[in-house]
Amino acid sequence: MLEGGGEAGKLTPDQVLVNIDELNREYEETGRAFRIVKVAGGYQFSTRPEYGAWLGAMVRERARRKLSVSALESLAVIAYKQPVTKPEIEAIRGVNADYVLRTLLERNLITIVGRAATPGRPLLYGTTRDFLKHFGLNDLSELPKPREIDELLAEAQFEVEKRMLQELEKKRGGEGEGDEGFVAKEFLAPESEKPADS
Repeated sequence: MLEGGGEAGKLTPDQVLVNIDELNREYEETGRAFRIVKVAGGYQFSTRPEYGAWLGAMVRERARRKLSVSALESLAVIAYKQPVTKPEIEAIRGVNADYVLRTLLERNLITIVGRAATPGRPLLYGTTRDFLKHFGLNDLSELPKPREIDELLAEAQFEVEKRMLQELEKKRGGEGEGDEGFVAKEFLAPESEKPADS
């Protein structure tokens, strides 16, 4: 593929252009959906125009799937407490849920499943099959249990505290290996290795 006997690391600009032309011919002959084009003083792979509409639809679909933090929070409340009313979601999150609920309804991640038997008969929300597909679940029983979430969060918090203590020890550089160093070591030591109180 290298024209003019050049080595892989020592191509002239003309040899690079010849190789790009050769690759583009090969891509055209084999019906590839892309080609190499000159852009902003360099070269990059680009989708051929006839495939642009399909690629655009895929990119929009991927962007459509992204959810904001507030949408994820509301979705979690609905998934775990369903059927749940808007006032209950707002009480748990502490903020207005109008916009988020409308967005989740438009994306078909939640649906209205009925009305509560409370004054004003507020709407009840629940998750949809699209919710299960979006998160790769067979059914709601596959959602992590609150206990599992607490364990994961506790482990993450322990790791953060451990790193902070290690950084503090490094900053001290071993100086003042008195009580404070002892406390950090005691905190990080497994229960069986902690010294007994005197």
